[in-house]
Amino acid sequence: MDFDATVVTPPYVAKPLRLSAFRAMMLSPARIGDPASARAFARPYRSVAGRLQEWERRGHVVTDDDPALYLHEYTAGGLTVRGLVGALDLSRRATRLDDRAIWPHEGIHPVQVDELADRMLEMEMNPAPILLVHDGPAAVRAFVRRLVTTPPHREYTDRAGQHQRLWRIDAPEDVEMLNDALAPSSALIADGHHRYAAYLRLQQERPGTAWDSGLAMLVDQGDTGLFLGAIHRTLRGVALDDLLSAARAAGGSVRTVHAGTALGALAPGRLTVTDGDEWAVIEVPERGLLPVEWLHLDLVPTLPASQVAYHHSVEEALLLAEARTSAVLLPAPDFADVVRVINRGRLLPEKATSFQPKPSLGVLMRSLNVAPVEQS
Repeated sequence: MDFDATVVTPPYVAKPLRLSAFRAMMLSPARIGDPASARAFARPYRSVAGRLQEWERRGHVVTDDDPALYLHEYTAGGLTVRGLVGALDLSRRATRLDDRAIWPHEGIHPVQVDELADRMLEMEMNPAPILLVHDGPAAVRAFVRRLVTTPPHREYTDRAGQHQRLWRIDAPEDVEMLNDALAPSSALIADGHHRYAAYLRLQQERPGTAWDSGLAMLVDQGDTGLFLGAIHRTLRGVALDDLLSAARAAGGSVRTVHAGTALGALAPGRLTVTDGDEWAVIEVPERGLLPVEWLHLDLVPTLPASQVAYHHSVEEALLLAEARTSAVLLPAPDFADVVRVINRGRLLPEKATSFQPKPSLGVLMRSLNVAPVEQS
């Protein structure tokens, strides 16, 4: 999908951070993780609600009778992630840094936002929660740890191999306690920057309706958090010698290394680069920038015209390295460093972080035409 090159900063939701109870729609376990289930959300999008109603009649979709918050735990690849899922309040905008409840860390493409907003409006639903991460308050962390010692309301392994457990949180005193504890918190968007911006566009156009909130999963990064990895680059059209010369001119320190030690040299503040034959390490100058920031702010703009491609694995990037394509391997960012950047009012370059694993589609969905009133 091609989008306009324009990148803008999405608006900021203001505190208090608040999750409202909602009536969850859930695919049946046999449908979750099945690629064929994606057809329920395919074009024409205005038919999605009707398709899901038909699936519900066939027993492929279940809708809870009463609103609740949910604790969702999923395990994939040996990593267990837990998060609170609810309808995130979007009704207020922040004007100061310390008022911000939700922190994007990447810019967004307006064209993509408009497409997603139109799609959600036609579907009349939030098909998946955006993923938010924060350092959970002690009271919330203690509540979650107690809750997971009780039997879940749903438990299964889906078709993709993710093990899912869900607990309903519907006692008014529990919902109130959680929101009181979360109110002063700020959360970072781990996945869903464009959907978040689409939420805000729909809220702005339809204030006072169910679009005043959007489905979100809030993960305690300090407890059962997501794995934060790097996304590597290849620079097509850039020879390794040109890259190293530009790095020196931008203040970087360069040294050549052997292929056998190159990957082990990758570390915070350091890039490993190669054309597949020659290898080098670039020490990033100490200017208060993360390596990915320095790469895109100080280095890439000085290079010959190049096509930047993004890769979630080292192996994928190395497969493309050749005489006129340099691979740039980045260190995994530290969560505290990412928070430090956004607390200073900066955004990271596009695809600077990779939070994994993401939950399977269909575990928790939110219909905008199921219930006219959502309780908090």
